[in-house]
Amino acid sequence: MKEDYYEILGIGKNASAAEIKKAYRKMALKYHPDKNPGDAKAEEMFKKSAEAYEVLSDPDKRARYDQFGHAAFDGSGGFGGGGMNMDDIFSQFGDIFGGAFGGSGGFGGFGGFGGGQRRAKGSNLRIRVKLTLEEVANGVEKKVKVRRKLQADGVTYTTCATCGGRGQVTKVTNTILGRMQTATTCSTCGGSGQVIGKKPSDADAQGLKVVEETVSIKIPAGVEEGMQLKVPGKGNDAPGNGVAGDLLVAIETEDHDTLKREGDNLHYDLYISISDAVLGTSKEIDAVGGKVRIKLEPGIQSGKILRLRGKGIANLNGYGSGDLLVHVNVWTPKELNKEQKEFFQRMQGNENFEPKPEKSDKSFFEKVKDMFS
Repeated sequence: MKEDYYEILGIGKNASAAEIKKAYRKMALKYHPDKNPGDAKAEEMFKKSAEAYEVLSDPDKRARYDQFGHAAFDGSGGFGGGGMNMDDIFSQFGDIFGGAFGGSGGFGGFGGFGGGQRRAKGSNLRIRVKLTLEEVANGVEKKVKVRRKLQADGVTYTTCATCGGRGQVTKVTNTILGRMQTATTCSTCGGSGQVIGKKPSDADAQGLKVVEETVSIKIPAGVEEGMQLKVPGKGNDAPGNGVAGDLLVAIETEDHDTLKREGDNLHYDLYISISDAVLGTSKEIDAVGGKVRIKLEPGIQSGKILRLRGKGIANLNGYGSGDLLVHVNVWTPKELNKEQKEFFQRMQGNENFEPKPEKSDKSFFEKVKDMFS
């Protein structure tokens, strides 16, 4: 199992934003590739700490992680942060080092990135996908058409003359404390170290063209309205052979005709006649995946809640499935013919028709309490 993000950074779950940043900086400085050349374990810890910081430093991602754990960031079609590479870390968090390793943002040579050169990352794309309750319950693979910017065929790039391909320009300033050297991102190439040599006529100024592409999105069972999935590398390409952006997928859910979701549980309102309540019966009701038949014992009371275990929604963290809760409601007729009215008039005062609640006949509030316990 993946390690807990809070444990990776060595902080508590109530840590403040400042404490999270401080803990990440400490970890990143300790395991930085420039400080641990050729150390695979140090590089792995460097990536883990960056992944943890990427999630915990974002209030929305942190809230989802606190609620769903690593399942909220499933790498197969996942949510949010998992699986960061060196390019991601360098482009997103370089400023956290404050010059500790030289260069812009302090990444110096950065494990083969050419003395500070950073690969540009393309912009993200955002779409919405609407799911039925059955798709939410079982998980689904959706194929969607996306208009992406991809590098056009025939585009060539040359080394940026301004920075010599480093992606940074160095400036030396004389101060009262001596000579101070600073590095800033090259304004000509934007830090990529490359500029366009030639491009086809249908490409834009960055050598990109819009192409419609079908993207497959694996949606795990148990997602909820408002969650956001990430499909890595399916956003827009970056110029200069950079890293492609991501496709961010916002989840929307359709209302079901008869079933209502509450967490992993489903609720169903079943209405029965007085005669069915007195004599007992069996009823066919809606459930995810089809109909199910349930038996109602004679003398069942209105307000009774029947629990069908495992017939709810699959838990996002893989902890089984919720239940289907059937709420029994005895329907009182509003209009009676003469014969029916006479029957109920004869039953008034009959001891079998007088309410005689037993201890097992719980109140509404007790039933609600039991339902959530």
